[in-house]
Amino acid sequence: MDFLSILHIAAALATAATGLLALVNPSAAGGFIGLKADGPRGVSEIRTSFGGLFLGLGLASLALGGAAYLVLGMGYLAMAAARAFSIIFDRSYAQSNLASLAIEIVLGLILVL
Repeated sequence: MDFLSILHIAAALATAATGLLALVNPSAAGGFIGLKADGPRGVSEIRTSFGGLFLGLGLASLALGGAAYLVLGMGYLAMAAARAFSIIFDRSYAQSNLASLAIEIVLGLILVL
């Protein structure tokens, strides 16, 4: 197994771990991303959109490999582009937002290589 394959696996595992955290502890995930779930519907949305989706994408990439890593990477780069747009136009310069942008760019680049 080469170094790039190890990085792909690590990125997919990080994606799945992020999803698992949001699934089992939505308040922790919501706190980091700046969302507060005021009721069961909000908690459900964090569990599904940030939990189930990220967990599923990470695990699917691990199971399928190859082009699935590319798709996951393109997703991260699309997220980074949308976040950069938001940082500029919404003037959302929170440290956690900038950290998320950096992580999305790094993971995206790793996965598309």
